[in-house]
Amino acid sequence: MALTRRNFLELAAATTVLSGVGISIAHAQDVDTLRMGIAANGPRHSDPNLTTQGSDNWATEQIYEQLVRPEDGRFALTPDEYLPTLATEWTQSNDAKVWTFKLRQSVQFHRGYGEMTSDDVVFSFERAMKEGTNRTILSNIDSVVANGPYEVSIRLKQPDVNLLGTSIFNNNTSIVSKKAYQEIGAEKFATDAVGTGPYELVKFDPETGTSLKRHEGYWGEKAKIARVECVYIADTTARTLALLSGNVDIIEAVRAPGWIDSMLQRDPTLKIDMTSPGSFNTLHVNLTRAPFDDLKVRQALMHAIDRPAVAKALKPMGGTMPGLQPDFFPAGFKTEDLPPELQYPYDPEKAKALLAEAGHPNGISFDALCSQREDYSSTMLIVQEQLRLAGFNMNLKIMDHTAYHAANRSDQNTLAMHSSSYPPIPTQIYFQQLAKASEVKADGSGGGNYSHYGAAMPGIDDKLAKALQATDYDTYLALCKEIELQVLRDLPLIGLSSLGFTAVRAARVDLGYPVQSGYARWRFHRATKTA
Repeated sequence: MALTRRNFLELAAATTVLSGVGISIAHAQDVDTLRMGIAANGPRHSDPNLTTQGSDNWATEQIYEQLVRPEDGRFALTPDEYLPTLATEWTQSNDAKVWTFKLRQSVQFHRGYGEMTSDDVVFSFERAMKEGTNRTILSNIDSVVANGPYEVSIRLKQPDVNLLGTSIFNNNTSIVSKKAYQEIGAEKFATDAVGTGPYELVKFDPETGTSLKRHEGYWGEKAKIARVECVYIADTTARTLALLSGNVDIIEAVRAPGWIDSMLQRDPTLKIDMTSPGSFNTLHVNLTRAPFDDLKVRQALMHAIDRPAVAKALKPMGGTMPGLQPDFFPAGFKTEDLPPELQYPYDPEKAKALLAEAGHPNGISFDALCSQREDYSSTMLIVQEQLRLAGFNMNLKIMDHTAYHAANRSDQNTLAMHSSSYPPIPTQIYFQQLAKASEVKADGSGGGNYSHYGAAMPGIDDKLAKALQATDYDTYLALCKEIELQVLRDLPLIGLSSLGFTAVRAARVDLGYPVQSGYARWRFHRATKTA
């Protein structure tokens, strides 16, 4: 990369920032240390049961493990794709309500805390069920019981044919050391938890980041690179220049139009790792606000939004969603496989005609809130222009990201964009964004169903209950597909696009596997680095 005067001045400014977060330029070529530039101000927790900031999970992904997990770099699309990890085998009862796991023997915790046994597994699950950030999903677990030192049984209140994905491969149910928790104490454990993963925690600094080292007693193949540093650099320019100058090896990308192209123009040797689908970008239509309580208006809205164009504008990170799932997920549909009336091709003239039929020949005007974060604002500004051409005058009020979520949670929005990552378990998005039990409340005590679906009009709750109680996977999947079709008929929630989680790394780093799908974090234990 040629260094222009402008680059030099930018780099000088960025180096000042980086020195404040503990990055040493002298160590830039250290082949036994992998440095990750994180897009946040600083870490909050290293305890996997407590993490609420997604960026912290880059470290927890290295330090902790679950009973099972998918192959590195991808989601498990079906239950049979999960691999033995801290459990070596498992069985499911005929009614899908009792799951029994045989544990791997001789697994050692970090820092000399001894062998993992069923006591640690029971402790980890019970703690997650009582205190974890995912208690709603884990609420179906009735009990976790040890059957001797190397076997546990998990009893459920209702069947769950997807237990491996909903509750087992879950950050909260990572296995931690009971002995370490008791010795360290609950308060300190929040930033000093002890796991079994290929790396162990060395230092947690709330201002700069976390340092990890290879777990030499690891039960599997040991990590190839000895040390990992998660360096928190919230400033986009500083983080970008840290990568371009070689001071870090990999960074969280900026998910905005054109950013990837601009990076490759500056250094074409950079490697892009991207999950598909990444975030599910959905648009909640508030059914309690006229005129969106009228189905014709919602149908007009669908024809007014060019969803493939939204995805294309966000390339290469953007993807289309014909319904609420990507077409390659188990309950997803390809557009051409949907009934014609549910395909909703982009047609602004048809949208205008539908608005006229609904009594709005001159169009409609309304306010909507939007987060200033790049992925939110860029998507909604595109949608705003598309709607304008079809007779919808949407006045966007762009605000701080935290305040935006608080406003949504207190039912202050008309068209609320939401971005979340989901595994190939379709009932998760249905439960969190469509179920009546998750209806938003004005006092902020409700959930993420910002459309009031199931309350303002009949919803999918009966079908969802049947799907959640299914005792075989095929029945579960058929019911989920019925839900997809019903949502496309009722239109309380629109699948705008998917947006891949993206990291950019220097060519000197090889992860050891391709990144295809999965959460916004991946493991480094197979990575190698050259000078």
